[in-house]
Amino acid sequence: MADRLRLSAVFSDYGVTRGLRNGSAPVDGVELEIVEVEPVIAAYRRMIRDLEFDVCELAPTTYLMAREAGIPITALPIFVMRKFHHSDLVGRADANIEKPVDLEGRRVGVRAYSVTSGVWVRSIVATDHGVDLDSITWVIDDEDHVSSYQNPANVERLPKGTSIAEEFARGGISAALTGPAGVGRSGSPTGGWKAADVSAADPVGVFHSPADEAADWHRRTGVYPIHGVLTVRDDVLRDNPWVAQALTDAFVRSRDEYVATLDDSINDSADDRRYRELRSVVGDQPLPYGTAANAVSLEALVGAAHDQGLIQQRPQIEDLFADVDAR
Repeated sequence: MADRLRLSAVFSDYGVTRGLRNGSAPVDGVELEIVEVEPVIAAYRRMIRDLEFDVCELAPTTYLMAREAGIPITALPIFVMRKFHHSDLVGRADANIEKPVDLEGRRVGVRAYSVTSGVWVRSIVATDHGVDLDSITWVIDDEDHVSSYQNPANVERLPKGTSIAEEFARGGISAALTGPAGVGRSGSPTGGWKAADVSAADPVGVFHSPADEAADWHRRTGVYPIHGVLTVRDDVLRDNPWVAQALTDAFVRSRDEYVATLDDSINDSADDRRYRELRSVVGDQPLPYGTAANAVSLEALVGAAHDQGLIQQRPQIEDLFADVDAR
């Protein structure tokens, strides 16, 4: 229809977003122009610095920092990816890191200090294991998306062109995050991204039983780490206030379609298997939306971002999100 509002949008190609992509969960009154950006982290920077898209998935810590910096975007309480992080921290076999407190005094790699996975990992080792985060040198190989942010004094940037993976492999850092947040890739989001292999360094998990420890941590704290929050430019919401609920409804429909078929044999991606396994920990709904259902986790993330110096003020959760029904 000619009178439908056309919006550009970037979000990851997850099972939970499949309905937005194949048309089974359309946005009422909106024609979504889905822009493919690989890796999606590159879109975060383009949204934060240039407001390039109407709708964009963002890392939640990046969103908190952007809001404090006055960047005119607002989140919907739609969280398109969830996972625990006890398996995301590895040490070199020769570093003799047998427990989290052994990280003190070491050099630990993470793509950027503000990476949400890094925020969650630092929070876990600090609050649950008493690790002094200030005693660790956090080694990064990329910049933060919010360009005005200044890293703490114990953050060290590697020389341009050197990756966390390379530094870990040669022994320049003792531990690091895995995957795109650390040793799993080289290259920056804007300058090329390549998979990296650090198996020769014989990485060893800092947590010895990560699934069990994550489940225990969740039972004690109620926290279920949040990733991939959906954001919308403020001018879009100002000119079309109905769009917030329309987008929310479509993402909820897409989520519900995915979760309803999660046990089908055709769903056997790594994400599918993870969410099936997570049901035994978090309950039947592995992808809860809305602020009420995620209040404990949101408060934990805001608190961690504040404690780690990523934001100077602790905002109220209700001030961070559009007023929508996301059940």
